Amino acid sequence: MATPPEPSRSNGSNGGGSGYPVVKAGIVLIVFVAAAVLLLGVIHPTSTPVASSSTATSTSTSTSTSTTAPRHPTTTTTTVLPSKVSVVVANASGVAGAAAAVTKELTAGGWNLLAPTNATTDVKSSSVYYVAGFQPAATTIAASLHLAPSTVVPYTTAAPISTIGAADVLVVVGPDLATESTSTTTTTTKGTTTTTAAKSVTTTTR
Repeated sequence: MATPPEPSRSNGSNGGGSGYPVVKAGIVLIVFVAAAVLLLGVIHPTSTPVASSSTATSTSTSTSTSTTAPRHPTTTTTTVLPSKVSVVVANASGVAGAAAAVTKELTAGGWNLLAPTNATTDVKSSSVYYVAGFQPAATTIAASLHLAPSTVVPYTTAAPISTIGAADVLVVVGPDLATESTSTTTTTTKGTTTTTAAKSVTTTTR
């Protein structure tokens, strides 16, 4: 009776050797996948803060723009005290003493009144000239003299005066302002008071 042959040892060793490269390839694949996941995990969060940073920047910019816009209306109006406004009155009416009378009338407004002067030529109507920045003061002066707003104009060398000097506002007195001044006399007789208005003519040259 024949004896069965023993298994060959070389076959077993060859089978084990062929399985090792498969295991090694699997390990390499796992390590590659893990490295890829870690790499994506590192890159992905860095893109998110950049987006939020840009959002914060745009929000900050829009906020600063909206807060600075309303500042303009608050700085457009400047009030100048009458005592800081120099006013000169020039007589261009041909009536003696007209400039002095108007200067006296403006005293109640608290303006810094300069000495009255004569214009270089007569005019048909009164005007109020102003240098840059003093239009509101000129408008107020014109209103106190019962002149129309259209009489308030910027000062130029065309004004009928040789020089405005240090004045901020120039009042050119025409025939419409050159009226005779009136004085009031009060007489008391036996407890009765009588008020009489008398006209007086000014004889000064201005």
